[in-house]
Amino acid sequence: MIPWEKLAKGKAPDGQVLELRRRGHEYLIYAGGYDLMSSEDDTSSLALSEYGCAHLGGIKKARVLVGGLGMGYTLRAALDQVSESSTVEVAELVSSVVEWNREWLGELAGCPLNDSRTRLLLEDVRKPIRVAKNSYDAILLDVDNGPDALAHKQNDGLYGKRGIDSAYDALKTGGVFGVWSFDDDPGFTRRLEKRGFAVQTHRVSASKKGRGRYHQIWAARKGR
Repeated sequence: MIPWEKLAKGKAPDGQVLELRRRGHEYLIYAGGYDLMSSEDDTSSLALSEYGCAHLGGIKKARVLVGGLGMGYTLRAALDQVSESSTVEVAELVSSVVEWNREWLGELAGCPLNDSRTRLLLEDVRKPIRVAKNSYDAILLDVDNGPDALAHKQNDGLYGKRGIDSAYDALKTGGVFGVWSFDDDPGFTRRLEKRGFAVQTHRVSASKKGRGRYHQIWAARKGR
């Protein structure tokens, strides 16, 4: 088997070290003992935007927030779902991830950072969510490993009551809060429903190559 090649290292604000690795045509971002994402496992990242933005077809100037750039798949799929006059903001906390997308990863997802509708926010996604009120048509979180599998402790604030309340307030009526996770978390579903979201969950294949793993997607709609 071809060994992994370490291409670059980066550091999150909390000190967590991330590595970009490559083996043949596959790229991997690794952190804290976890394989955070692989370029071969794009199916569920694409599904997050497909489910989270499915309601945007008739909206001429949609505003979407993507939390986590990763390898650009979620951002790419969100851009594919919205009109030419829409805006898709992507919040990425780790500057190295942005650099890796520009140098190595961009072509994997069709260079979404170069799209004129993309607005890059180099900050914690919690900041734009906290300050927004009835502003977004969709908020999509592809952050860490989801509600129940955290590589970064501070991300717990996205999925607890306070984070859910902030997302609800930031969405327009009828807007969707989409969340990707490594696995199911019934407690997260209950918290969403308690806040007043109409929740749909989707179990999707992790890989287009059929590796047998599945990920969880929530599409939670703010009631009218």
